[in-house]
Amino acid sequence: MSRVCELTGKKAMVGNNVSHAMNKTKRTFGANLLKKRFYIPEEDKWVTLRVAASTLKTINKVGISAVLKEAKAKGFYK
Repeated sequence: MSRVCELTGKKAMVGNNVSHAMNKTKRTFGANLLKKRFYIPEEDKWVTLRVAASTLKTINKVGISAVLKEAKAKGFYK
């Protein structure tokens, strides 16, 4: 399973490890993903999603319904 947020599409970024001598080697910065269950009152069901921590903060702020609606509009959620 790829490490991608199911609501925002956030995924790993690529960057460099930089040593004290300024040598650079490639590395990845993984997304901070959590598996979380959400209750959707409109559909009267529980859904398990793999979301980024920043997405979880957005869900707490605006609500799961609004975030799901936006994710469907952007094509991240079925």
